[in-house]
Parts: sequence; C-alpha cells; structure tokens
Amino acid sequence: MTMIRPFTAADAQQAVSIWLAGSLQAHHFIEREYWESQQEAMAERYLPSAQTYVLEEQGKLLGFVSLMDDYLAAIFVDPTEQQRGLGQRLLNYAKELRSQLQLKVYTANEPAVRFYQKHGFSIVEETRDEATGASEWVMHWSREHD
Repeated sequence: MTMIRPFTAADAQQAVSIWLAGSLQAHHFIEREYWESQQEAMAERYLPSAQTYVLEEQGKLLGFVSLMDDYLAAIFVDPTEQQRGLGQRLLNYAKELRSQLQLKVYTANEPAVRFYQKHGFSIVEETRDEATGASEWVMHWSREHD
C-alpha cells in the first residue's frame, strides 16, 4: 500500500536520488554535470525549505512533491516506478492543499508539459531559466477553473 506523508530529514538521500534520476531522464537537453552539481543544494536547502510530501510504499520512497506557498517547486517519481499514476496522485494531493498552483517547466520537457495540461494547468508565460539558459513555461492551475 502506498501512502503520502510529510518529508523528514531521513528521507533526504532517497528524495535526492529520485530527483537526480528524474532530472537526468526528463532534462536530457541540459548537461548532466549541472544536475549532479545541484545535489547538495537540493538536500540541504531546497527540500528542507519547501513543504514537501513523500509517496512511500513499504518503506521505499517512490516520489515526492514540494510546495512553496502556491508554487509547485518540484514533483518527481522514481523513473523505475513511473506509469503507475503516482505523479497524478502527488499532483492531486498538492491540489487538495491549495486552491491554485503555479509552476515552471522546461519547454523541451514535452511529456511534463502534456502531463500538466492534462491535469488542468494552462501556459501563461514563457521565461528563461537563469541557471541553465533553457526556455521554460510558466503554468497555472486554479480549483475554480478545474
């Protein structure tokens, strides 16, 4: 049985491993070294500063979602566990907690763009990620328009 629960410091290593594997898979258009260089910041700064929830099955982390106010900062599912509806489950959990959400997704990450559009997000703006130089979509969802 899978369950969603609040992130704890003990989850950091597994969560960062999922984040790195997912980032490398979904963002093949960005140098691997960039993602690898961000692991420490993810573990020590980003995950602890966000409101993060993990999806767990028999003690194994399968994925997580991180929120900062109404901003969906991260949603990742272990690549070996994808296609099981886990990303949708995490996203629905975030939607239960907020009446609106905003996120940024790389325009070249077409599967993620389609995933968010399928789940009620609309593209509102195009920006550029300062860290990578890659083009991003700003996407928005609100409960009243869902």
